[in-house]
Amino acid sequence: MDIVAHRKIFYTISGTLAVMSLAALSIFGLRLGIDFTGGSILEIEFQDTRPEVEELAKTFETFNLGEVRLQPTGERGILVRIRHIDEPTHQAILSALGGGVAEKRFDTIGPSISLELRRKSLMAIVLVIFLIVSYIALAFRKVSESIPSWKYGVTTVVALVHDVIIPAGFFAVAGRFFGFEVDTVFVTAILTILGFSVHDTIVVFDRIRENLKTAAGRSDFAVLVNQSVNATFTRSINTSLTVVLAIGAVLAFGGASTAIFALTLIIGIIFGTYSSIFIASPLLVTWNLWSTERKAPPAGRAGQNSK
Repeated sequence: MDIVAHRKIFYTISGTLAVMSLAALSIFGLRLGIDFTGGSILEIEFQDTRPEVEELAKTFETFNLGEVRLQPTGERGILVRIRHIDEPTHQAILSALGGGVAEKRFDTIGPSISLELRRKSLMAIVLVIFLIVSYIALAFRKVSESIPSWKYGVTTVVALVHDVIIPAGFFAVAGRFFGFEVDTVFVTAILTILGFSVHDTIVVFDRIRENLKTAAGRSDFAVLVNQSVNATFTRSINTSLTVVLAIGAVLAFGGASTAIFALTLIIGIIFGTYSSIFIASPLLVTWNLWSTERKAPPAGRAGQNSK
């Protein structure tokens, strides 16, 4: 399969998805959970039949809590997200809901803590990307034929940004229309995606490095990259499919508390595998061709020099 020759098709697909994701992020933004905004989260389960969401909303309206987000969980549970409340208000809410209610979880986060979590989450993502670039530049420092080693790191970053933007765009849409929220669990999933994606990309790059040593200038760089991608294609697909099937089971049977984490991982791993095969390595070829064309003298000047 000549992946490199059809790289513009894959660039177009990724570019379209990235633009759509950025548009969704700019229009809708991410629906932040209480980890980043501060507030309280209450998970309860009714012993008998769960009341209608509209009926429960009227109960919470009596406490003047502002925006109240109600999310059904399972057959009899409900997840409530509200602004920060004190313990007397917490107990009053439980009393208002009646005696047939079992509290499964109650967490509260203040504004200062949520701001610190937001800052540290952003720092963690930036730091991970910086360390990944540094590692790849170091690991491929002896690979200078056809393309400098530092370009492997830059290409990997482009692929990683691709792998982060698309899941983020999905959750911007899901947050707007389905109430999905992002929290520290989402950040953990993003960091996991970065690690998985860069591992997949390094496997392909390592095969390119081996083939460069073997070919020793006897093969065109584009042909060599295409051979390397095809050599690792089946391994990448099988590895990702195995992981997605396992996480799919978590998504199906893990409950509401793990749903966001599992769904983020599934989307990220799918697009991370796609970028490792169809984006990162072909970008090396595009960059190499662009650099070669810049260095080549114009046709007219070359003719004058030959005289």
